Amino acid sequence: MINLADALAFANRSADEAGGIARDYFRNTLDVEHKDDDSPVTVADRAIEEQLRLRIKGAYPDHGIFGEEHGVENLDRSYVWVIDPIDGTKSFVTGHPLFGGLTALLQDGTPQLGQIDMPMLGERWCGVAGAPTTMNGTPVQTSDCRDLASAYAYTTDPLLFAGHKQPVFDALRNSVRLLRFGGDCYTYALLASGYCDLVLETGLEPYDYLPVVQVIQGAGGVITDWHGQPLGIASSGDVLAAATPELHAEMLAKLNELRVTEAA
Repeated sequence: MINLADALAFANRSADEAGGIARDYFRNTLDVEHKDDDSPVTVADRAIEEQLRLRIKGAYPDHGIFGEEHGVENLDRSYVWVIDPIDGTKSFVTGHPLFGGLTALLQDGTPQLGQIDMPMLGERWCGVAGAPTTMNGTPVQTSDCRDLASAYAYTTDPLLFAGHKQPVFDALRNSVRLLRFGGDCYTYALLASGYCDLVLETGLEPYDYLPVVQVIQGAGGVITDWHGQPLGIASSGDVLAAATPELHAEMLAKLNELRVTEAA
């Protein structure tokens, strides 16, 4: 049985190193490649993940690893680290400081530890099962917002809600008090600290959403897929996070209404 306090200390040391690498490359001339899905990747993404994998294998050689840039190793192990070296590479390559490093530790598929590290801002959110989420060591809490009409909401990119998902974006835009765009993983950090109330995303990968699960839950929020199911490696990548159960339930009801209408 792993000691989560030790695992968090390890994650913090690793994030310190990863953040240093990111800062060294940030706003310097980089060759930008594009993967099969047309998302960008740089030498910085790969260097950070290589360093994180090296640290994990040294400290926890019997654990699995699921990374964005270098794939999956030993996914059948009880403990699996999930890492996104730079969440928000589009921001990174355009000189925008709102990119982050993401780390999660799963036990039998369930997130037990999550970390959002913002190296250019000097801000780090950590969530561990059974303990309050912290930002730079200080406990944080989601807002008390309970209805969509009062909610400040985020989604990273409205263009992702294309085709049959367009009505979902329309419902979000027409239901909340304020809707803002961009931010990638930072929006979940803002949610955990009570600065916004709801995050709705589509098309995410496990390394995008699994590291934020414990951060949100430990701050008192709720995070699931669009069907209200817990997030896991096999989830669809459609994510709903909210400050309170009531707010989450109201948005979930709208998503269910849209599915009923679509089926009819």
